[in-house]
Amino acid sequence: MNKTEQLTDSMFNIMAALTKPRHGYAIMNLIEETTKGAISIGPASMYTIIKKLLKQEWIYLHDGSDSRRKTYLLTEKGRDVLEEELKLRKRMIQLAETGLREEEE
Repeated sequence: MNKTEQLTDSMFNIMAALTKPRHGYAIMNLIEETTKGAISIGPASMYTIIKKLLKQEWIYLHDGSDSRRKTYLLTEKGRDVLEEELKLRKRMIQLAETGLREEEE
């Protein structure tokens, strides 16, 4: 895997939403619903990130037959990147949880 940069939270969230084919509006809705409104990504940011993910070949245009509802999906490379990022984020969460528990003792 050639991941040259760490994913931003927005990139991570969009990639996580693209484990199934989804169009832009569905991606934004899923992220907002999943986080109960704590995270929302606007259309401008989302499409900028989608362009970047396409360029990296981490996602691809799954169905472009309706120009207003293009659906995207992770590539194999994108899946690998997402899995690596997930492992890293889990380790960071464990670090924080351990530190907070130790502080309470």
